[in-house]
This record gives sequence, C-alpha cells and structure tokens, in this order.
Amino acid sequence: EVQLVESGGGLVQAGGSLRLSCETSGFTFDDYAMTWFRQAPGKEREGVSYFSGSGSGNNIDYSTSVKGRFTISRDNAKNTVYLQMDDLKPDDTAVYYCAAEGPYGLGSLRPEGMNYWGKGTLVIVSS
Repeated sequence: EVQLVESGGGLVQAGGSLRLSCETSGFTFDDYAMTWFRQAPGKEREGVSYFSGSGSGNNIDYSTSVKGRFTISRDNAKNTVYLQMDDLKPDDTAVYYCAAEGPYGLGSLRPEGMNYWGKGTLVIVSS
C-alpha cells in the first residue's frame, strides 16, 4: 500500500520557520520525483517545489513565490522528502501536500500527472 504522510505543520509568526516532512512507503522512492504543493482557502492548488529522482538528474525547482525562502531536500535512505520554510509570510498559510510522480518523473509544479498524494499538513502564519 502506498502511503505519503506529511508532518511538521503548525502555527508560526511571520518571519519564522517550519520544516515539513513527508514520509513515504509502498513505492521505490528513489525513482520518483517528489513535489510539494499547497492550497490556501478558496485558491487553486499551487506547486511549491520539486526534487526529481536520482535517475532523472536530481533536479530542483521552486515557484517564484517561495524561491530564496524555501529549501527542498530528500533522504532516499529514509524515503522522506523535506521542505524547510524560512521567512514565512501570512500568504504562505495553506494546507501543504506532498506528491510523487513516476517512476522516473522529471519533476513538475503542476498537479496533473502526480501518481500519489498525501493528505496534507496545515501551516498557519500569523502577522
């Protein structure tokens, strides 16, 4: 059974930091591109960052709204992808989801084409 379980969300003041984790099981993690998405109330789901698998060049990209503030990483030994979020802003408030694309996904910030999804973790940034 495929599972993606996000954790690390919570309430933080503007300017603060959080580290999200997404622990996975049930598929060959190394072969999959992993993407973080977020969805704020009343808004469409937005791609935040991706990290492609080792067979696809370990490419990384970020949305313009988070570039320079968020850092994605992955630990293939732990089947886990992380999102370090610094200098958080109230506009970062959303439910954050991780998703897997593959096998041999190249990485994408678009929700179409993702094979597996987690259930999300809520991040609230107060002003």
